[in-house]
Amino acid sequence: MNRLERHVFVCENRRDEDHPRGCCARGGADAVRRALKTRVIEAGLDDRIRINRSGCLDHCEDGPTIVVYPEGVWYGGVRASDCDEIFERHLCGGEPVERLRIDRERAR
Repeated sequence: MNRLERHVFVCENRRDEDHPRGCCARGGADAVRRALKTRVIEAGLDDRIRINRSGCLDHCEDGPTIVVYPEGVWYGGVRASDCDEIFERHLCGGEPVERLRIDRERAR
């Protein structure tokens, strides 16, 4: 098995409809994960880039949220329409998409 170059976690956590923080699942996280996974598979990179769903990444207000390792780059407000840019620029090119980046360390 080849070593992964990047591992992407897409938060698909689901909260009650009336929860004040919202949730990534209601924001379209499943479509984001599927779009990224499709691009990776179509490019034949599924042995180098892994796309996985995750539980809560604790950035519900910024959702859908994803994190890319090994860089530890966090993205928020990601839509399926952003996935081509994330795939091409970051996952293949190594350049984070700054307009979607969030600071996971910021104080709440």
